[in-house]
Parts: sequence; structure tokens; C-alpha cells
Amino acid sequence: MTKVQTALAIVLGAGSVLGLLLPVSAGDATLLDVPAVAAFAVLGVLSLSRFWAARFRLALPYWVDGGLSVLGAVALLAALPQIGLAGAGYWPLLVAAWAAAWLFVERMIAAEPARGGSRLRRLLVPVYFGVWILVLWEAVVRGAGVPSVLLPPPSAVGVRLAASTGILWADFQQTFLKAVLIGYVLGCGSAFLAAIAIDRSPFLQRGLLPLGNFVSALPIIGVAPILVMWFGFDWPSKAALVVVMTFFPMLVNTIAGLAASGAMERDLMRTYAAGYWQTLFKLRLPAAAPFIFNALKINSTLALIGAIVAEFFGTPIVGMGFRISTEVGRMNIDMVWAEIAVAAVAGSAFYSAVTLVERATTFWHPSVRSG
Repeated sequence: MTKVQTALAIVLGAGSVLGLLLPVSAGDATLLDVPAVAAFAVLGVLSLSRFWAARFRLALPYWVDGGLSVLGAVALLAALPQIGLAGAGYWPLLVAAWAAAWLFVERMIAAEPARGGSRLRRLLVPVYFGVWILVLWEAVVRGAGVPSVLLPPPSAVGVRLAASTGILWADFQQTFLKAVLIGYVLGCGSAFLAAIAIDRSPFLQRGLLPLGNFVSALPIIGVAPILVMWFGFDWPSKAALVVVMTFFPMLVNTIAGLAASGAMERDLMRTYAAGYWQTLFKLRLPAAAPFIFNALKINSTLALIGAIVAEFFGTPIVGMGFRISTEVGRMNIDMVWAEIAVAAVAGSAFYSAVTLVERATTFWHPSVRSG
């Protein structure tokens, strides 16, 4: 047991005791309601076991810390029926529950992976951590009485998501399915062909590559309104900005990947009388695949950012960027966060899809085999 874990165990025990002794909700005459009292009671027992295990260096399974954190989350959300009424016992309990969650994740990562359980453990850690971020967000916003104009709780964002599925789906279609995907394919595809041409021709390498550097330095805020004037207010102008944003990362990474094959391998291909295109398809492109997929993953997030920013400068009455800018003016911050949540999920799913294709394509690469 490390010193940090021992200190966290002490904080956990002290926080649970304070949570049992002090009122969690300042507006209540009684200490807690029935669900919170039950959660506090079990939390206190488990926290004392964690404290004495740290004191006498006893080995406890890591699921004890997971149970502590889950019970702490339940007690936090059950003990605060109204917003902004957190008492003195609420904040020690918040620290205690977060300490248990931290210990649980740390010990689960350090545990020896069981047969068939390593993949489940890799999936459980980010999911558990993400859920706890939402719990902390909800607990702090409700406990401190933060105005919803500044930061709405996740529960309000979830209600808005459920009530506005039609609007969110229309915005998703306009921004992601049209502007992002089309601009992504055009930008990455044209940059890939340009990289092949630059690799083939020294003249283009001297003339086109500096032009690509120049395009990459153009500010998005300045280019977006120009593209809107050129291609109109609908999705083609947003797709054009996505092409501009995704072109240079794909170009640079593909050129670097084509130069990654070793001299000995190229000499071997020449001894077999292989031409440029045979060497390209059988040696250089497979060697460049990790670089190409690295650019595709970078562009999967840049494309969504570019499309949303472009919609700030002119769009029909639909789209993620349009909705964000409009609802901010109306002070509907929960709708803004709902759009942000949809964009985050879409971007993460897009990135994950590219990663899965990368693993299936470059299964031979050491980075994939080691993972």
C-alpha cells in the first residue's frame, strides 16, 4: 500500500464519518432520507474496512473500492433533493467517493489480467471514469447551486436530449452526414493523390509542397466566410472548409510514410526488376499505412470541428453550428450542451471506426500487435 493510497483511505474514512454525522442537505431538518441513509451506512462500513486495511497493510480486492465509489455516488445523488442546498457533510462525501473511484481504477489497472478479462478491463476503465465525470459534474453543480445559464447539470442535458431528438437528428444529418463525411473523403482522397504525385515528380515536390504548407497556415475564421460566399450557404461550403482542413495533415503524413521504407527493401525490389508502381503498391504503401491512418484519425476530429465552425458564418436553419450559435443567444444552454454531446459522440464513433479499420488493415505492424 503506497502512501498516496493510505492518505486516500484516511480521507475516505473521514469523509464517510462526516457524511454520517453532519447534515448533507442544509434545508432539511433531518439528516437524510431513507435511500441516502442506507447508502451512507454501507459506505461507512466499507470505508472503515478500507481504512483498517491501509492501516495494517491488509490485502483487499479492488472491487471493494468500486463498491465504495458506487455507494458514494448513490448517496451523493440521493441526499440532495434540491439544488444549492448542500450542507457540511456533502463535500467530504464527494471527496471520499472520488477517492474510492480513483483507487478502484488504479488497482484494477495494476491487477494481473485474468484470462479473457483484459479486454473487458480496458473497456471498463474509460466507461467507469466517464460515468464518474458525469457524477461529479452533477454533484458539484447541484450542490453548489451553479446557475444553469453557466453550467447545466447532466440530468438537464439528458432531458433536453430526450425531448429534442428530431432537431438533433436533423442537425446531425446536415453537419455530419453531409458536410463532414463528404469533405473528409474529398480532402483525404485529394491529399493522398497529391502525395503520390509529389513522390513521383521532383518538380511537384518543390512547387506543390510549399503551397500545401501555405494552405495549412490559413486561419479558419478567415477562410470560412470566403468559402460560404463561393459555395453558398448550404452544406457544400462547409464540406469545402473540411477539405481545406484535412488536406495538409493527410499530405504530410503520406509523404513521410512513403519515405519510411528502408533502403535495403527498395534495393531488393530493384534486384527483382520491379518498377515504380510495383514498388509503390507492394512495399512503400504498406510501409506508409501507419502514417496514412494516423492522418485519417487526426482528420476525423478536424473535419467535425471545421464543419461546425463554418456553420457559424452562414447556413440554413439547420446544423450543429447553427443550433449552437442560435441557442446561446436564446440562453438555452442545455440545448447547446446537447449539441456538444451529439458532436462528441459522433466524433468519437468516427475516430473509433477509423481505428478499427486500421487494426484490420495494419495487423502486422508492431504497434497493433503489441496492443
